Amino acid sequence: MNLDPNYIASYGNNLIQEIIEYSPKLISAFIILFIGLYAIRIINRLVRKIMIKRKLEVTLSQFLGDILLWALRVLLFVTFISKLGIETSSFVAILGAMGLAVGLALQGSLSNFAGGMLIIIFKPFKDGDLIEAQGMIATVSEIQIFVTKLTTANNQVVFIPNGILSNGIITNYSIKGTRRADLTFSVSYDSDIKQAKDIILDILNNNPKVLQEPKPDVFVKNLTDSAIELAVRPWANKEDYGSVFTETLENCKNAFDKAGIIIQPFVKEKSAAN
Repeated sequence: MNLDPNYIASYGNNLIQEIIEYSPKLISAFIILFIGLYAIRIINRLVRKIMIKRKLEVTLSQFLGDILLWALRVLLFVTFISKLGIETSSFVAILGAMGLAVGLALQGSLSNFAGGMLIIIFKPFKDGDLIEAQGMIATVSEIQIFVTKLTTANNQVVFIPNGILSNGIITNYSIKGTRRADLTFSVSYDSDIKQAKDIILDILNNNPKVLQEPKPDVFVKNLTDSAIELAVRPWANKEDYGSVFTETLENCKNAFDKAGIIIQPFVKEKSAAN
């Protein structure tokens, strides 16, 4: 195969001419790319510092910072390829179609994402709070975008999807600084009610973990067929709640035994339907 030297020279000249004509676009596009990356880094740091100064939730600030970072990167990439002379309308349409397909495939994850945003924004609980949700009582270890990490009393780690967590009932035991322990003692009808109440109040008043404001209360809750039910309501700081609950049970049992007050077993009353 014979190649025409004149054709090769002409092709080379045309290629050089195209490169020379295209080089300003190429250079300006890469200048925009490098300056844009540097500017995005500065903007991201500045925004994160502002959110920290405003004492925004750590999880929310990190998430918003990441969204801003990737949004600016996508915008910079579109600007970069547009400067190179590449048509961006079809590229944007492809991105939109991909986003729709991913959204349909990840409906459950998007629900958890929305739930995580609701939890982060409205703050029904925070890290370190003791909560009751989805049938368990545990301490919040970490609030992530899709799941919330809980640690139970026996040191088990539980992950609950934020979608069902945000749509369910949540009891937060840590928002208030104090908690009331609700106990019930069932004593026989042969017992002296006043003596039993005095014994319980004496135990509560001598326990330094029991708060005196609000004052602890003891009253007759119910009269069953076999026993008198006494309700005991001591208040304690949230960190002392467990100790107050167990110590009150133990100390009252010992004091009742010494005083000859008989504790009756609880008998579940039959309903009218039965």
